Amino acid sequence: MKAKLVRWLTDAWYKEMYLSSAIMPLSMLYVDVIRFRHFLYRIGVLKSWRSPVPVIIVGNITVGGTGKTPLVIKLVELLTEQGYKPGVISRGYAGTANQIAQTVTAHSDTALVGDEAVLLASRCACPVVIAAKRVEAAQFLLANFDCNVIISDDGLQHYALQRDFEIVVIDGERRFGNGYCLPAGPLREPTERLKKVDWVLVNGGQDLQENETALYCRGDELVNLLSGERKPLTAFNNTACHAVAAIGNPARFFKQLSAAGLTITPHAFPDHYAYSASDLNFKQSLPIIMTEKDAVKCRPFAQAQHWYLPITADVSPLFTDPLLSSLKDKIHG
Repeated sequence: MKAKLVRWLTDAWYKEMYLSSAIMPLSMLYVDVIRFRHFLYRIGVLKSWRSPVPVIIVGNITVGGTGKTPLVIKLVELLTEQGYKPGVISRGYAGTANQIAQTVTAHSDTALVGDEAVLLASRCACPVVIAAKRVEAAQFLLANFDCNVIISDDGLQHYALQRDFEIVVIDGERRFGNGYCLPAGPLREPTERLKKVDWVLVNGGQDLQENETALYCRGDELVNLLSGERKPLTAFNNTACHAVAAIGNPARFFKQLSAAGLTITPHAFPDHYAYSASDLNFKQSLPIIMTEKDAVKCRPFAQAQHWYLPITADVSPLFTDPLLSSLKDKIHG
């Protein structure tokens, strides 16, 4: 029932159904509340914490997936190559134990700490810490690890944690949907918020506007969930497969597989869905291809026909060069 409601709302937000205009007054109230909340932080009524090391926020202004996590992984790699010691913080969304700040590893229970946090820990060669409150996560990270840069996966709207750099990722295909804020549309904040961030990256690079930079998320190699075997995605050309995705925009994943020449039967699940083995028992015994975020939840019941597609973010020097220069000035200036 909940999954159907989410899909219905998504259709309303991105296909401009009648519902959006009907509940517009609620969106106007929502905008007033978030602006007032931001004002309270600005004048100091609501308190915020300044980290002793630079904080980079990677977030978005819409509900759903835009490509933040691959970008976080890319930033960790980039900063590590430059000699920095990054650490990642996350909310641990959908995890039941995120009220307590804690370290996440590649072997952590996704039910406790969330699927995205385990994915980050699997891919990032740096500490990953979760907590429902970003400030607590950052403080725990600095108290337990030698880090000189904090990267926050999401958290653009969590003003209790002061930040040095804000990066917003936009879905190049869906962008801002109908342009309305919650609940009439997918926006967490009005688009005017983009004027205050440092960089806007567009996943897919379509129809770039002024001050936007392209971000490309590519995946060209499949990994077997049971054996770890790797095969090029092209090896599955003209192969009938099941494709499963429990992400913010599953259509993007399905489109990617189809564009690579695979013949897929798509199965979309709610974002952060907690899979069980029975969910993947389809009538036709075909290869099952999933996202990497799905894979970290399906490892306990992995079978030989289960494959996942790791995603790598490609970013332009038009973004990375100014970021590295500004970060260097922030630390050494």
